[in-house]
Amino acid sequence: MPKRLKQTKLERAVAVLAADHSEFASVYEKYGVPPLWDREPGFATLLQIILEQQVSLASAKACFDKLELRLGEVTPERFLTVSDTDLKKDGFSRQKTGYGRGLANAIIEGTLDLNDLERLSDAEVKEKLIALKGIGHWTVDIYLLMALLRPDVMPRGDIALHAAWHSISGEPKPSADEFLRIAESWRPHRSTAARLLWHYYLSEKRSRRPPATPTNLSE
Repeated sequence: MPKRLKQTKLERAVAVLAADHSEFASVYEKYGVPPLWDREPGFATLLQIILEQQVSLASAKACFDKLELRLGEVTPERFLTVSDTDLKKDGFSRQKTGYGRGLANAIIEGTLDLNDLERLSDAEVKEKLIALKGIGHWTVDIYLLMALLRPDVMPRGDIALHAAWHSISGEPKPSADEFLRIAESWRPHRSTAARLLWHYYLSEKRSRRPPATPTNLSE
């Protein structure tokens, strides 16, 4: 079974990164240990991450909250009972409605077992999920990092991470590929590095214009 990042491990990894990298030391000294930001594994979480693609987290949460209010527990079976019209009222785009239905059908038909992902390697989880339409690298990375709590994942194409690194390092804002190359030096604690960067990004935003959430350019 792959290792999971827990609070004590997060704190130790923060200390290691702060000792080895001055940029993370400055974040730690100013804002402390970041939240674990863990999420419950399963359909509802993966669907919410799909909603978060290319929009603010607040917007995605508002959409998901309306769906949850409509359904109670958000399950694949219940999701498929909601009409396209009602999903649009809840804030689903036509595209994300299709992605959600594809995910729900894959689970119901048995071609995807989300419980089984917990025992698979990061690469195997990516292979399983990316096979589904509408699920790309960023979505899988966030699911690995927050739901499965894998300790060494760096989300691809997350502009909040890029912006935070640009701010604390003074280096030019990196492209998605450049940022992943930079993150290689943070192994095996890339999930903690991501949390530190989000922590910095959100803390800085709150201090300037509360409340604020990142906008993700992903997939």
